[in-house]
Amino acid sequence: MSAIDLDFAKHSADSLFQRKRLFAFSIPVAIVLYFVYIFFAFDIAGLAGRINLNNAVTLASDSWSHKVHVTRDNRSGDVVYSVEGERKGTYPDGQRPDWVSGSEVTTIDLGRDHIVRYLPENRTEVEIPGFPLIEVQAEGRTLISNLPQELPDWISASNRRIAITTPEGRITLTGARSEVFNYFTGWELFWFTLDSPYYGQGITTILFGDRLDPTRSNIAGALSDWWNNPMWRHKDVAWAIGETILMAFLGTMGGAMIALPLAFLAAKRFSPVMVLRAATRRLFDFVRGVDALIWTVVLARAFGPGPLTGALAILITDTGTFGKIFSEALENVDQKQIEGISSTGAKPLQRYRFGVIPQVVPVLLAQILYFLESNTRSATIIGAITGGGIGLMLTQAIQTQKDWEEVAYYIVLIVIMVMFMDWFSGWLRGKLIGRKD
Repeated sequence: MSAIDLDFAKHSADSLFQRKRLFAFSIPVAIVLYFVYIFFAFDIAGLAGRINLNNAVTLASDSWSHKVHVTRDNRSGDVVYSVEGERKGTYPDGQRPDWVSGSEVTTIDLGRDHIVRYLPENRTEVEIPGFPLIEVQAEGRTLISNLPQELPDWISASNRRIAITTPEGRITLTGARSEVFNYFTGWELFWFTLDSPYYGQGITTILFGDRLDPTRSNIAGALSDWWNNPMWRHKDVAWAIGETILMAFLGTMGGAMIALPLAFLAAKRFSPVMVLRAATRRLFDFVRGVDALIWTVVLARAFGPGPLTGALAILITDTGTFGKIFSEALENVDQKQIEGISSTGAKPLQRYRFGVIPQVVPVLLAQILYFLESNTRSATIIGAITGGGIGLMLTQAIQTQKDWEEVAYYIVLIVIMVMFMDWFSGWLRGKLIGRKD
């Protein structure tokens, strides 16, 4: 090798190493620049400044606890006791929580020496350890109080509204009403509402005790009151879960049934006409290129809200996806099995039925069952738009901004539903296709 060749080889190697070093340096720089772009494009600094951890803590605690409202109407003077402030959770006449006492003066003991008193003439006293006695007088829409000018961060006050937040509970005072919120662990009234004779009764009493309702047995009555619980709506929740699974099932199976014959038109081996084959493939691209949520919005405007609209949205999207998957499976079938069926004098439909379908059935069933499981999750979101299924109930609970224990309940049910569909699809796949050891 001459000196010129050696110099050329050395120069080429140096250039190659230089390019590799430049490439290795440019990748981290590009990643850093991308994160810098994200920082400014998504306003990370502004987002960090707007974070309200107190709201996050309140929402998290509401998911595993409940609050009892003690509300005085400053116009009529009536005091109402209710769980979560709902009419369906109102204590019956003559009943109230054991931490509330008094008649003319309603004394509310929140615990740890936190005391609230509803006094005559729309006056309220609040005792908080380590802070002077708070006195508030409601006159029309105006509040007159003895609060100092400089307030701690757990008190917000104006002449129209005073809010006091303590570890033992919250107090909200306005001209129209005075309200105390006392928090407790657990999902109150999950089993029975306050008007049920089975509320507060132990399982032993219900199973083996004397009849609590003379018109029905304890077990039948308890099951009926739980099933028809007006606050937690167990019957409606069960129906909603059934609607969600039905949406996923109808959409998945309907899409598979439509996609299978169209897949033969898109497969080159079975559709020699290029124009027909290309048109079918573009149809698959179009219907799967538009997300199911977009189809949901379009179909909801055309057919109105309802579970059927959600099922149609899943069907349309899955038709395109299944069509592509099925056509690729058909392209890879073994021609020898088809020729063997043809040698018996079978007609084209018989060749497809006995020579093609048995080969692709494992692939088809595996994909269908996987999409059935996936569409169960999708049906939850679609149901929130179309007005059906557990997704709608979850959205309604979130929008109320107060029933976060119900939000947690629905989320737990959705997770259980998805886990069940995962197990069911795996079990069914093993039964239909078989399992490999």
